[in-house]
Amino acid sequence: MTRFENLADPTDTWEIVETIGKGTYGTVYKVANKKDGNQAAVKVLDPVNDVDEEIEAEYNILQSLPNHPNVIKFYGMFYKADQVAGGQLWLVLELCNGGSVTDLVKGLIMRGQKLDEAVISYILYGALSGLQHLHKNRIIHRDVKGNNILLTTGGGVKLVDFGVSAQLTSSRLRRNTSVGTPFWMAPEVIACEQQYDYSYDARCDVWSLGITAIELGDGDPPLADLHPVKALFKIPR
Repeated sequence: MTRFENLADPTDTWEIVETIGKGTYGTVYKVANKKDGNQAAVKVLDPVNDVDEEIEAEYNILQSLPNHPNVIKFYGMFYKADQVAGGQLWLVLELCNGGSVTDLVKGLIMRGQKLDEAVISYILYGALSGLQHLHKNRIIHRDVKGNNILLTTGGGVKLVDFGVSAQLTSSRLRRNTSVGTPFWMAPEVIACEQQYDYSYDARCDVWSLGITAIELGDGDPPLADLHPVKALFKIPR
């Protein structure tokens, strides 16, 4: 595990501007760099003793991954000591003011509209370019879906959320743990939950992106009307 208390104090560099939203592990804020005014997003995770291996995995992947225009930029992890409330981890990332592509599609559907196919193609091209970069660096995302593809106000398409991503080594080019969001999961990933001799590789991300393409066109992935557990049984068939 990373010695989080050895990380720099975020308040020396970053100042919170406003709240963006709440995630699984804490609150997300817009922050400004005190030196140059550049803005970023920060996941504030507290207390530190509740931070599990998913945060550790995301940190390790983000700090080792070379920059790519279709993968969210990582500005660093910081530790804010607080003897009363417990220490906070600040995961500082590129700010994507455009929101997720799921939000975009849902907003259009609420107004009786659908995403234009040319825009869907543009988003998928960006996401596929980001996945190609991950796979070249031996990383499987394992949770590709509309909520994990963010847009910038300049039209950028960014893959985000590497909490369940997996790093492959030369001695282990396949995985056998079942993770992801049920409706987007590839059959071979689901099979690992049911039969321990199954495994999968980076191609599972391609399946998930295909399901995301359907989500962008229809507003939901296939089988979205089913309970997630029932969907897990239907997808491999």
